[in-house]
Amino acid sequence: MNRELHGELSGGMVIKGYGGRILRIDLAGKDFKVEPTDIEWMKPVIGGRAANSKRLLEELDFECDPLGPENMLIFGIGPLTGTLLPASAYYTVTARSPLTGILGDSAAGGHFAAEMKLTGFDQIIITGALQSLSYLLITTDGVEFVECPHLKDVSIIEATCAIRKTHTDTAIQVAAIGPAGEHGVLYSTIVSSGNRVNGRTGMGAVMGSKKLKAIAVKGWQPVNVADPPLLLSQVRALEKAIVSHPEYGKRHHMGTTMLMQDLNGIGILPTNHFQEGVCPYVERISGEAIAEKYKVKNKSCFNCNVHCSRYYVCDQNEAEGPEFETLCSFTSRIGNDDLAFALKMNAVLNQMGLDSISTGEILGWIMECQERGILTPQDVGGLSLSWGDTDAIGELMEKIAFRQGIGDILAEGAWKVSQRFSEKARELVMQVKGLDVICGDPRGIKAYGLTYAISSRGADHLRAEPYFELTNRKKEALARFGTEKAADRLSEEGKALLVIYSEKIALLCDSITMCKNIGLCMDILNFKQAAVLLTAATGIPYTPGQLETSMEQAIERDHIINNRFGMTRAEDTLPRRFLTESLTSGPTSGSVVNIDKMVDEYYTLHHWE
Repeated sequence: MNRELHGELSGGMVIKGYGGRILRIDLAGKDFKVEPTDIEWMKPVIGGRAANSKRLLEELDFECDPLGPENMLIFGIGPLTGTLLPASAYYTVTARSPLTGILGDSAAGGHFAAEMKLTGFDQIIITGALQSLSYLLITTDGVEFVECPHLKDVSIIEATCAIRKTHTDTAIQVAAIGPAGEHGVLYSTIVSSGNRVNGRTGMGAVMGSKKLKAIAVKGWQPVNVADPPLLLSQVRALEKAIVSHPEYGKRHHMGTTMLMQDLNGIGILPTNHFQEGVCPYVERISGEAIAEKYKVKNKSCFNCNVHCSRYYVCDQNEAEGPEFETLCSFTSRIGNDDLAFALKMNAVLNQMGLDSISTGEILGWIMECQERGILTPQDVGGLSLSWGDTDAIGELMEKIAFRQGIGDILAEGAWKVSQRFSEKARELVMQVKGLDVICGDPRGIKAYGLTYAISSRGADHLRAEPYFELTNRKKEALARFGTEKAADRLSEEGKALLVIYSEKIALLCDSITMCKNIGLCMDILNFKQAAVLLTAATGIPYTPGQLETSMEQAIERDHIINNRFGMTRAEDTLPRRFLTESLTSGPTSGSVVNIDKMVDEYYTLHHWE
């Protein structure tokens, strides 16, 4: 193991709430420098995702190879990260996506972000590439470049444990990649805190292309806020609002896996690759089943009183999770009713570093194409896949992660693989802008359908998460969005307004930072409250109007970034299935998505051409 300490370290400005410093790391030169956080630059974007996107727009070479040394890899946190604010545990990783070629980013909770705050760095900006596999140890004092050939191709948990052992400190927080990231799987992930995953858009592949196995952080700079009594009073009110929320019990008991039964009940649980929306065996694969049969205890991200993560023991498999997207992707979406297998795959995905949604999509796509006779086993290296074929799926995971045999092709992702085949095969890939659709059928949740279409990172719900349309709060919908139908999941009326409001709150959560399950889905955070929180933390007199304008400008910035990557209005759409094929049974039967109408309204409200 070779350890090197280089770089220029200087003090940052004393800015309440912020760490006060920006860390720039040049991997090629094994060097770093520290700049003070420019508060005039940071104030309009606050931090986190919005700050990362602004940095990308200003500094990225837009012609860069996503897996080349010129691509930037940015870790960002916000002024409320690591404070007493409940669920202030999030960080965002941003780069040009190797999977989609456009704006890529992914957020994760856990404990990494809070420890990063203690280092005093608000952003970590990484460029260049190393000559040999290494990890970074980032502390308040600087950066160590540590060569680690012994960690090549080891799992994420093994790498994390090894780094902590080397530095004799179990409190070091590690964000690492698995074999999938090292081998350039285009949908590979970064994982911290055991199972907190930067899952979408292939950020693990960007990290792997830089020969960076992990980033370890350990800090000791105090987190100071401008008005501790005011912040504490706001925190106490938020804590009460969270535990008194009608969904608190379900979220604590099952986490996001509560959605298995919820979505199935309204006919939008992806089943057999979105051919159906009602899964007949949902009770066997539900969040309730996990909680009753396998859950051992709850676990929490930093300073969160929901404790929505769950530790489970199932046969020889012990792990944390799964989240809803992983559970659905490896059960109903691919026709599998074996819950124990899905729990095993949860652990495999998190240790190999594979995005569960993109992995589930390429499996489901092949299954449906072979079922319809569009693809033969010979078309995909002799691979024969049928619904629920757990033996074949289990064998495939390692092949994909290490790019072995047919896994080398599947590592490119469903959309890129489909380009080798017929138009019929391409039409069956459930993707937008190259990113695979999440586990919620938009034919029965129209605001979500609009969100998938306009999301700046591709088919994704977290850019807006318009959960409001599932709450049936019609009077509130009329007051907030001008029509009761904004709360009607099957209506397209008022959905552009709902999505525009929701995307601003979602971005606000990602920028201050706060978990969207609480801030947005539980409707805990709003601009007025956020202004008080930010003023208490930073001493900067924020107003609700300022924050809303800042988020509007940040959304515009993402739009500009993708325009520079060649995206146009034509890409803001949905797979043909959702536009022309209705589900044949269940509460959503007969419904399709009129996406152009909603996107046109969305563009008009944004004043975009």
